[in-house]
Amino acid sequence: MEDSNISSTADNSDRFKRLKRFNLMMFFLHLAQGILMLALSNKFSLPINSAFVEFNKITGKLEPVLKELFTLRLGPLVAGFLFLSALAHLMISLPGINEWYNRNLLKGANYARWIEYAFSSSLMIVVIAALVGMYDGVSLMLMFFLNMMMILFGWMMELHNQTTAKTNWTSFYFGSLAGAIPWVAIALYLFFAGGATGQAPTFVYWIFFSLFVFFNVFAVNMVLQYKKVGKWRDYLYGERVYIILSLLAKSLLAWQVWFGTLRPV
Repeated sequence: MEDSNISSTADNSDRFKRLKRFNLMMFFLHLAQGILMLALSNKFSLPINSAFVEFNKITGKLEPVLKELFTLRLGPLVAGFLFLSALAHLMISLPGINEWYNRNLLKGANYARWIEYAFSSSLMIVVIAALVGMYDGVSLMLMFFLNMMMILFGWMMELHNQTTAKTNWTSFYFGSLAGAIPWVAIALYLFFAGGATGQAPTFVYWIFFSLFVFFNVFAVNMVLQYKKVGKWRDYLYGERVYIILSLLAKSLLAWQVWFGTLRPV
């Protein structure tokens, strides 16, 4: 970012101290929810399948054979992205790492954010995809890493624009394309679910629409930062918005899944 509007002088020390306390608070909030998710969830699981081709001696053709590879328990998976966020907030509050975090903020970048999102938001996409009926293991793997590429384009956006005279949006456009494809795939699974006889459970539609909105609001936050709109002229303001959005999106997904499938019955 050409000008993050953060002075590197000592008057920022109080702001960084407040941000450190804020990150520690987020650590406890994510950790507490992760523990609750493990403690309160039932053993609901989904099948993860493969459909590799095998030679059929009767027909003399290569034909796909559906096999169940394993079952995936949703409770630990949902707790997983909460724990990942908790760990990230703790790590950037530790001596040494916190100084590295602050130095990058002064340059208009937060690489720790992109590292955490690369794993936690990709895990969230896998949860959503599995809930709409995408049980193919290879497809879920591709969804995970395609979402990860979207996040890493966010890293490149902040890294690249430290050296540009004018904001270059190339990484943002490529990241938006990479991030859109998983949602298209999820929508196809969701809206074709049930055929003529029914549809997916209502809570799955709520998850789809609410998380789709949240994922896009992250992109809006980046645009506002680079366009320097109002309070977003201050990079630290946008950083706090990222943190709040992350907490809300993960909490919303976690508890919607819990109320939909993980409540003890």
